[in-house]
Amino acid sequence: MPIVTKENAKPIDYLILGHVTQDLTDSGPRLGGTVAYSGLTANRLGKRVGIVSSFNPEIDLSAIDCLQVCNKASQYSTTFKNIHTPNGRIQYLYDTANCISMNDIPPAWMNAEIIHIGPVINEIDMSFLEQLPDDSFFMTPQGFLRSADHEGRVHPKTWDIPDSITHKAKAIVISNEDVQNDEVLIEKLADLCKILVVTENEHGARIYWHGDMHRFTAPDMPYVEDTGAGDIFGAAFFCRLNSTRDPWEATRFAIHLSSISVTKRYFESIPDENSVNEALTDIIG
Repeated sequence: MPIVTKENAKPIDYLILGHVTQDLTDSGPRLGGTVAYSGLTANRLGKRVGIVSSFNPEIDLSAIDCLQVCNKASQYSTTFKNIHTPNGRIQYLYDTANCISMNDIPPAWMNAEIIHIGPVINEIDMSFLEQLPDDSFFMTPQGFLRSADHEGRVHPKTWDIPDSITHKAKAIVISNEDVQNDEVLIEKLADLCKILVVTENEHGARIYWHGDMHRFTAPDMPYVEDTGAGDIFGAAFFCRLNSTRDPWEATRFAIHLSSISVTKRYFESIPDENSVNEALTDIIG
């Protein structure tokens, strides 16, 4: 099991914060969460990955045993059930693990070249983000844009991330669904963010940078499952942006890998060496 403590954690390149999840499916529970999909993607792209999370220690982490995980032990693991309908996904939240704060991170990991804030359900202390230096982290804020009612049903909630945090991020990736297709909000965020990417499922993505907006289309791929596709996109984008400083190229790279991911199920969707090489050939060519 890849559990480490704050004292014995080894150096990393990619730090990601958020809950691993227990996703209830017809075939039984399976591991999920942004930290799992993004973490595995970053690892496939050559990064040494560290996850800071909170979960019940009995959860099965074998799917991410190539990653280091620092756990804030919890009685519960964050547990979701997703129901797919012709009108979209219905999601229920059954249990929630502990909130993650600055004190839960191995000090050496704060030197990672990429710090990825990847919540699934409001589990990261925003006051911690206020303490981070400007331009020091990347964010996929989907989990800050959800709430659960008294029956556990998950609903979208209004963007309430302080402008100071939004502006601090080096880059932010959201989906149009995250913000309920609110174009007024997207325009506001585009002005606030250093780099903003809005993913649009099979239509690709648009990116805002230095006052410009570019759209990039996605290839037509046979759809199997899109679980984790947005997390794969986020990690691919952050890694490529960090290495090239080219947001346009990073977007094309991320679209290529996330498009391939929907042709496979579960963690088989994590890009392999062939997919990465294809994506690099595509963007360079």
